[in-house]
Amino acid sequence: MLHGVDVSSSNTSYSAEGLDFVFVKATEGRSYINPHQSAQASTARKAGCVVGFYHFLWPGNIAAQAQYFVEKCASVQGDLLACDWERTGDGTYASNAQKDQFLHAVKKLRPTHRVLLYCNRDFWLNHDTTSYAADGLWIADYVSAGHPRIKAKWRIHQYTDQPLDKDVADFSTKAALKKWARPA
Repeated sequence: MLHGVDVSSSNTSYSAEGLDFVFVKATEGRSYINPHQSAQASTARKAGCVVGFYHFLWPGNIAAQAQYFVEKCASVQGDLLACDWERTGDGTYASNAQKDQFLHAVKKLRPTHRVLLYCNRDFWLNHDTTSYAADGLWIADYVSAGHPRIKAKWRIHQYTDQPLDKDVADFSTKAALKKWARPA
């Protein structure tokens, strides 16, 4: 198992030392851009980490959100891209069809990147109806690292949010993750 974290604008200073990968929140909806994403990604790159960016998906305007994400995130070739599918601060959430539409749109807009779905166990088991996770599932379930309580194949497991979001990846080596992150 590889170890990593995911950060947002509230984690302006974090250490990437000893980590294998870091996901950075890039955008949300069609109006929010994390002002620290470039610096956060730079911290990860300097530590030799695989970098990923995620977009917090809101219901509606899905094609526009996908375009906004790929245009505003600070990604480079070999970075992972993810859709964060969960409840918004308003208690709403994108439908299953909208989640699938977003993942397909990002894959079409950035065909040389791996695209993942991030969601919690409740969404995966009770809201998802297609099991479509693009290139891989990033599941949040706060239990022992690497043992999410789902039957589906997963790539990344977020297992705690203390003191920040911590994850493990189901790859044998960082080199294997780096190779996987660059689809042919």
